[in-house]
Amino acid sequence: MTDHIIVEQSVDHPGVQIIRFNRPEKKNAITRAMYVRVTEALKAADADEAIRATAFLGTDGAFSAGNDIADFLAAAMGGSLGHELLDFLYALVNSRKPLISGVDGLAIGIGTTMHMHCDLTIASLRSQFRTPFVDLALVPEAASSLLAPRIMGHQRAFALLAAGEDFSAADARDAGLIWKVCAPGEVEHLTLAIAAKLAAKPASALRIARDLVRGPREEIITRIDEEARHFTAQLKSDEARKAFEAFMRR
Repeated sequence: MTDHIIVEQSVDHPGVQIIRFNRPEKKNAITRAMYVRVTEALKAADADEAIRATAFLGTDGAFSAGNDIADFLAAAMGGSLGHELLDFLYALVNSRKPLISGVDGLAIGIGTTMHMHCDLTIASLRSQFRTPFVDLALVPEAASSLLAPRIMGHQRAFALLAAGEDFSAADARDAGLIWKVCAPGEVEHLTLAIAAKLAAKPASALRIARDLVRGPREEIITRIDEEARHFTAQLKSDEARKAFEAFMRR
């Protein structure tokens, strides 16, 4: 299970920690155990002065298909979003070091919304961003209901989070969700290069600049908790049960 998340210090890019989703047979769908490992890595980075930036990567053709449905349903049976996911979101929000992400291919659900917490995201031309929350009778998470309208405006945020429309890499860039678009073979190289560039900057000045740009974290944490309450209530609903049954029959 632990090899589904690979955490390593880049040899060629000093000061950069790499967190790689590595479950290609499931398109990097994230289990609760995987969330725990990523959270541990983010907290370790905050405590280690040698780590100056963290880069998230997936595998060829998939960043992440979102939550592992079987694992997620096991938690949902108790009517819970799962503390593992919430702990991960809190760690994202509270990260003291720059977060850079490289997307190649599928980025679904949390595989899309987590980039709203990253400082820079690079995506390949074949990337696809989608959040099918409402289709599963659920609601947005990761404070995306707060951050997406700020980033891309109401219309685009509604299209992504409520209508469940697909966003291409170009759509995501135009909406401000990601920074740059590149060829599939360039994603990892460019992601690690910008992470190394940030890691080489004066740490204190970069931290202050980042905090000023990102703004207070309290409002984001409050929205994560509010979304989680609605999410938990929806998990117990008949419409969610029917939606998940239909999904599992596909």
